[in-house]
Amino acid sequence: MASKSRFNPVNGFADLWNELRRPQPYRWPILGLSILPVAGMLYWGMNSTSYGQPERPTIEYISTLDEARTDAQIAAENRANQEIKDLRAAEEARIAEAKRDIYRALGEAAGMDVEEIERKAAAERAAEEAAAAEARAPLTGRAARDTVESIAQ
Repeated sequence: MASKSRFNPVNGFADLWNELRRPQPYRWPILGLSILPVAGMLYWGMNSTSYGQPERPTIEYISTLDEARTDAQIAAENRANQEIKDLRAAEEARIAEAKRDIYRALGEAAGMDVEEIERKAAAERAAEEAAAAEARAPLTGRAARDTVESIAQ
């Protein structure tokens, strides 16, 4: 029971009330200065700007294709695009072969075993193509084995 009286806040409030009731010449200026920081923080907090959620943008779809195209026009367009894609792939293959020729000549001039390097590079390319085909197989619905066999031929 003695420990309860040690932590009893009633005695503390009574002591505070006695101090506040005592007449002191600087009581009001001290009280004003004590309130000033809290009032400043409240004023600063009340004037802060809070922004709401931004307005959701409206999406406008722009189509450059004619909506009234026929299936024959779509197929012809697809064939033309495929021809362009094949030409680009052929040009990339030609450039890659020219680079290999340059590196082959450089390797021969440096005294390297060019055939061994070419075999390793071909094996790496085949492995990369097989991995790409394996990754594409579930997406295209084909068996990866068939795709790898077609690449190897």
